[in-house]
Amino acid sequence: MSGINDQQRAERSSTAMWKDDHTSQAFGMEIEAVGPGTATLSMIVRKDHLNGHGSCHGGAIFTLADSAFAFACNSHNKVTVAQHCSVTFLAPGREGDRLTAVAREVTIAGRSGVYDVSVARQDGVTIAEFRGLSRTVSGTHFEETAG
Repeated sequence: MSGINDQQRAERSSTAMWKDDHTSQAFGMEIEAVGPGTATLSMIVRKDHLNGHGSCHGGAIFTLADSAFAFACNSHNKVTVAQHCSVTFLAPGREGDRLTAVAREVTIAGRSGVYDVSVARQDGVTIAEFRGLSRTVSGTHFEETAG
């Protein structure tokens, strides 16, 4: 058995993933918190996130939710990928808004997992709900040793 606890495992997994997560970094995302089966990421809506209506592009909102989902489902130090995701947009984000995506594990059954992610603006209004289905594949983010 490893000498680290579940919280440490989640933190080490997120650190290992973050260093090569060029998309989340390019979008200006920040990891606010991670834990076993959970992750909270945020970003400020920039001009390059806006669509032709002047609101935050759905793809940018989806990307934030997807990144939170990724950090949550990889928090157990098992390489895990998305197998299906869906999103419902509820309200717009505007330039300058701070969007926060909170992901939580609903269930894990074998190699499959279900995760819900809520995306809200700084005023607390939920602007999107995302559901991600994950699949664990081979590999880990870091080596765990007996201790």
